[in-house]
Amino acid sequence: MKRYLITSALPYASGVTHLGNVVGSTLPADIYARFCRLRGRQTLYVCGSDEHGVAITIAAEKEGISPRELIDRYHGLNAKALDSIGIAFDIYDRTSNPIHAETAREFFSVWGKKGLLVEREEDQFYDDEAQILDRKS
Repeated sequence: MKRYLITSALPYASGVTHLGNVVGSTLPADIYARFCRLRGRQTLYVCGSDEHGVAITIAAEKEGISPRELIDRYHGLNAKALDSIGIAFDIYDRTSNPIHAETAREFFSVWGKKGLLVEREEDQFYDDEAQILDRKS
């Protein structure tokens, strides 16, 4: 039997997820997962909190708490909010869970062996200071 792994954009654990996140990402994936299940397909719908990024550090600083405290709070609030509107994840986890890194490594290893990845160098324009200031406003 063909297996289906479905995911959606992971909400940042820097605040409560909003309607735009749900409508633009989570809900379409949930609908597709339900469709697959109704068709008798072996389906796994996974998502979770994205616990990395400058936005988390800045939000924690604004609240005067550690990034871990902020992440723990919003992971729980977002999981509860999504459950309350009937989003049916099979797994709602966190990017800090070691299984996340292990699974990502496994995917990239398989893709690499199949020649699906291309390694190259590019010049990119990026300014650490401007990025942080932009997110503070």
